[in-house]
Amino acid sequence: MYFFKRALAIVIGSVFIAIGLNGFLIPFGLLEGGALGISLIFHYLVGIKVGFTFLLVSIPVFIVAWIFYRPFFFNGIHGMLLSSLIIDVLSPMDNIGKLLSITPLGGAVCGGIMIGLGVGIMLRLDISIGGTDLLAQMIARKLAINPGVMIFCIDLLIITVGSLVIQTVQLSMSLVTVCCVGMTTSLLVATTGKVAKRQPSQV
Repeated sequence: MYFFKRALAIVIGSVFIAIGLNGFLIPFGLLEGGALGISLIFHYLVGIKVGFTFLLVSIPVFIVAWIFYRPFFFNGIHGMLLSSLIIDVLSPMDNIGKLLSITPLGGAVCGGIMIGLGVGIMLRLDISIGGTDLLAQMIARKLAINPGVMIFCIDLLIITVGSLVIQTVQLSMSLVTVCCVGMTTSLLVATTGKVAKRQPSQV
């Protein structure tokens, strides 16, 4: 039953992430943080598929995790593989944002919330999609600092570099996306923590 719940969380979470990226960020040329943001930069520059690039970017991180932080490897490898696949399978959705006639700000907010829901659903069961977020978690553990701060710093660096490399990318809108992802994810994970405190025997 637990295995089924984890598998379902990975599928549902990956679909939310794919919809957020393909349906709301890509139509407006927006960036996200982490490995997804790096993948979007390459997509905008040379047209490489986001999911495939995300897979390539994540491989070195998972090699490090396998060597030094084996639990992080097992908690992230399945989410990374399936989310990479679903992101590219749902790539034809890249016109949904414009068809809905929303603004770039609307795309940033909706895309951020969708991605945050996807990431949060998986994190509720200790599942990660890896990428630079996984790297940030390992660095944070090594330096004994807040992993959320480290993740935000890396995300900010990526969207800043992306906005400098790609002139059409709006840094402010991409920052809105990163904030929406972070807030949505935090709310879902915080809710899990409250349930765990109320029902310790069921967690």
